[in-house]
Amino acid sequence: MTRVAAIDCGTNSIRLLVADADFATGAIKDLDRRMTIVRLGQDVDRTGRLAPEALERTFAACREYAAVIRELGAEQVRFVATSASRDASNREDFVRGVVDILGVEPEVITGAQEAEFSFTGATKELAGRDHLAKPYLVVDIGGGSTEFVVGDETVEAACSVDIGCVRMTERHLVRDGEIIDPPTPGTIAAIKADIKAALDLAEETVPLTRARTLVGLAGSVTTVAAIAQGLTGYDPVAIHHSRVSVGQVREITGWLLSASHAERAANPVIHPGRVDVIGAGALVLLQIMERIGAEEVVVSEHDILDGIAWSLA
Repeated sequence: MTRVAAIDCGTNSIRLLVADADFATGAIKDLDRRMTIVRLGQDVDRTGRLAPEALERTFAACREYAAVIRELGAEQVRFVATSASRDASNREDFVRGVVDILGVEPEVITGAQEAEFSFTGATKELAGRDHLAKPYLVVDIGGGSTEFVVGDETVEAACSVDIGCVRMTERHLVRDGEIIDPPTPGTIAAIKADIKAALDLAEETVPLTRARTLVGLAGSVTTVAAIAQGLTGYDPVAIHHSRVSVGQVREITGWLLSASHAERAANPVIHPGRVDVIGAGALVLLQIMERIGAEEVVVSEHDILDGIAWSLA
């Protein structure tokens, strides 16, 4: 067994997994898995730069994670940074801060690399489940981007497009610094048009409709799954490998986009950091399902973090 630490720093959240990995048997035993909403990608779509306050929120989380890694004695650490830090002109400030705190340099990976990690993390446990038809389409809806990966045991095609929940919210649902709540039909139509254009682009690289099983990852998808189950608290065991029908996703998306901030915040499974962006994230999921004709999505709590952990082999 090898004790590893994987950190995934995205546009909306930064997450840590410390685990014992048995690369001979393919088993990963979680020791600590946690997530902090830091909104690193705050205003990046508009300014092209990481905001000072967003960097400080991220560095505060890194200090917390460094203490956990030291306490649990991880032998190997890998820090992967995704969409927001790819897009930012001042990403060197981010890199220096992470190195000072954690002693490892964040790898600002490409969308293709991000997709491969997500696919590995999401599908490794699905091997041998004969009731799930292949190929899989793994969809990772992040804050700044969404990754699409098609494959059986390995990746056949992958791409990343800029339709994350934070990016869509900031582009369409913010006016004069305030969230449009609820959005108008015209605003929703504009978001759908952006998503459609991104899906058209994705289909140039990835055969979306060839997939037989849709696997959904990340906070927008898992939150929709928690709402679908009527959970009174976020329960990753109940969510992992649950299935949500397209009808449920359509109903939940409609509610999220019509509800007030207070109504969404009152739902115990919606993280406070997702209250303003979950509507856009759910809409991305719904548009994907309708585009490919998916009757359901298989929800995975294992994702890019697990893929990063496996990469340390």
